[in-house]
Amino acid sequence: MNLSQIKNHLNTATAVNFQLPDGTMVPKHFHVTEVGEISKHFIDCGGTVRHEKVASFQLWNTIDEDHLLKPEKLLKIIALSEKILGLGDLEIEVEYQGDTIGKYGLDIVGENFLLTSKQTDCLAKDKCGVPPTKTKLQLVELPTSEAACCAPGCCQ
Repeated sequence: MNLSQIKNHLNTATAVNFQLPDGTMVPKHFHVTEVGEISKHFIDCGGTVRHEKVASFQLWNTIDEDHLLKPEKLLKIIALSEKILGLGDLEIEVEYQGDTIGKYGLDIVGENFLLTSKQTDCLAKDKCGVPPTKTKLQLVELPTSEAACCAPGCCQ
């Protein structure tokens, strides 16, 4: 999800609720403590220089249960971040404290924002020696032409 999509959703939302990938909800008294831009400039294992940017939202649980974040307030925080930081319509990454700081993607399910799991990946599989994923076939899916079959005694 990018910034324009979250703003569109917030324009009609009645509440701001975040759901973790396991289905549990972030406590309603969370705060968005940061909205920013994270830039990552790196070299992958194949030697390709890469540059990525994301808009980062940091969620924090507090003991202050009296001040719940309203959609209008989050829209103001985003607008200020766009104005001051010059944020573009970037993909959003959410930081949330579990056992350690977790990084999540963001989606919408019904009225809730869904924190989606992110995975590491090799970006240069073709250059660093990682074999391609083999397609598994059932025996019944194998070709049945005579050319594909062994003649008696040929496989010894």
